[in-house]
Amino acid sequence: MKKSEAEDVAAERKKQTVVEQVMLDQLSRAVISDPEQNTRGDVSKEVQGHLGLGTAPMRFRKRTLHETKIRTKSGLTENMLSNKLRFDSRIVSRNGRDACRDLIGFFFACDRSLTVYEFRQFGKNRTNALPFIQKGVYQHQRGQKKGKAYDLTDFYIGANLTFQSIDHNLPKSIKQNPILTLRVTSIDEVAMDFLKDSCLEFNQGYSEQLIDDSKVFKKIQGMLRETLSKRGVRVVTGLGKYFRHIDKNGNGFLSQTDFKEALKLFHLEVPEQDFESLWLILDDSKSDKVNYGEFIHAIAGEMNEYRKAFVRKAYMKLDFNKTGSVPIVDIRKCYCAKKHPLVLAGKATEEEIKSSFLETLGESCSSPEEVSYSEFEDYYEGLSIGIADDDDFVNILRNPWGI
Repeated sequence: MKKSEAEDVAAERKKQTVVEQVMLDQLSRAVISDPEQNTRGDVSKEVQGHLGLGTAPMRFRKRTLHETKIRTKSGLTENMLSNKLRFDSRIVSRNGRDACRDLIGFFFACDRSLTVYEFRQFGKNRTNALPFIQKGVYQHQRGQKKGKAYDLTDFYIGANLTFQSIDHNLPKSIKQNPILTLRVTSIDEVAMDFLKDSCLEFNQGYSEQLIDDSKVFKKIQGMLRETLSKRGVRVVTGLGKYFRHIDKNGNGFLSQTDFKEALKLFHLEVPEQDFESLWLILDDSKSDKVNYGEFIHAIAGEMNEYRKAFVRKAYMKLDFNKTGSVPIVDIRKCYCAKKHPLVLAGKATEEEIKSSFLETLGESCSSPEEVSYSEFEDYYEGLSIGIADDDDFVNILRNPWGI
């Protein structure tokens, strides 16, 4: 079996494991937590005095599955839970540990609720799937639909799902930002088509405001395209390093003055009126602070989710312990320039290509000893600007990293 085929099989097994765990969790929880469980058996036993000494009535105890009636009038059924949309997602974060978390979500058409599970693998054979976002009906926390509940139209590749971090049992690194943003990276197209056909209210239109926002981004990216196509890697990695240096709080947010100074420093000319339009879009919370990762993506563009998936895969291969950083020594050991076009053409040696790569990557790093996920991503984000074809970009990642 080819390596790519083996990866596809492993990915499908992973998704099936999560699906089974979700169905088990939700069906069990629906039956166990149904209030109807408290109204019959325990009441009759209480009246007849059959409850043992020191045994509290069931309504005051934590019920287990074998103590339920199983059949309830209001409990969820497997049929209701089957009308679901499965989607893969990632955390939009500069933190390597969080950005590389393996998340699989489900949107349930029956009650418009959603849940997100994290898939974890321990060694070669041990895996588990744990709730990351508990099942519930949630509302948008940012953007034009802020305050509105999620519906089927909100799920497409590239969509952002936002949640209040404080409302969930999340790692401290994620709670540093009051808003958790999940990016949808893929969806179950078959399930989507089925749910669209059965949903009378489905109408995936885009608001005029969303279209206007996109025009602002494209206009600024168009102004900077020539500059970025020539030195995209240097600019994007340089901006990332500069922003990390002046981000004294370490929360990823900077002021309008900081961004204007950075544009001037890197010779990126954006007219004042266009900058103000951009700021109004990015600073939707009116806090006078904007996440610098979002700012870089707004002015330089962002690689699509297909490309991003390979960048994450390459980094996770290097950072197999998920620490969020990789020693530069390991980068040197793993990088293979044997299939580089210049090497194949006899115009450069493997060592020359490797040294050039390490030098450029090293210049963007805050520490000379290690490479963080955000630094690794910035390098390929800049490289992506000058490569039009997705397959060409993916091959640039596949060959040196063996993915």
